Amino acid sequence: MTEVDMKKPAALPGANVDRGGYFLFTLVVLVLGWIIAAANTGISYLTPGTEVISIVTGLIGCLVFAGLLRFLHHAWWLAALSVLPSLFVLVGSVQYAREAALDNRGVRETVRITADSADADGSSSHRFTLVGPSGELKETLDYSGDHPQWKVGDRLVVISDPDGAVPLEAASDVDPSGQLGSLIAGVAGWTGITLLAGRRGFVRRRAGRHPLFEDLD
Repeated sequence: MTEVDMKKPAALPGANVDRGGYFLFTLVVLVLGWIIAAANTGISYLTPGTEVISIVTGLIGCLVFAGLLRFLHHAWWLAALSVLPSLFVLVGSVQYAREAALDNRGVRETVRITADSADADGSSSHRFTLVGPSGELKETLDYSGDHPQWKVGDRLVVISDPDGAVPLEAASDVDPSGQLGSLIAGVAGWTGITLLAGRRGFVRRRAGRHPLFEDLD
């Protein structure tokens, strides 16, 4: 009887990818996303008068999260898709703390706009001089753009911070619940994308598929 050489079946590419380890990696990325959102909200709370700090740290955090998604998913398109919820996280985390501070401790008063700095220098940066019941306010209402919603002679309600940590704003623009909703929506988007990235990334690695810049699937 002739002995037949039995060849061992070739191992599937990526067959050694551990399911439990990949689930743990997915969980780590998910928690890091929550930490990034919470940390940037805390930074905004600690630096309410300087938006640029929390904007920069928020952008860095969003880029880090996108990079983690790219590595987790083993492809590019979900990382690109995370830009939309990242925008919600960035805006919500930057604006919520300052608007909540104004809403909680701010002083509301009805004022009249008596002057606009743009009338004198012709720039698109408007600093509106305000006069209230007690006279002219020390702070101005600032707006950057060519078409402000206010003009000289208008009356409006503003909220100012008695501690001076948060710049004065029009009461109609102060909406902490809306900013919190934006933050929660962004984090929820990150959560869903992370879970999807973990599932698809595991499948891609088990199949031995490698990401290319133009690989959209």
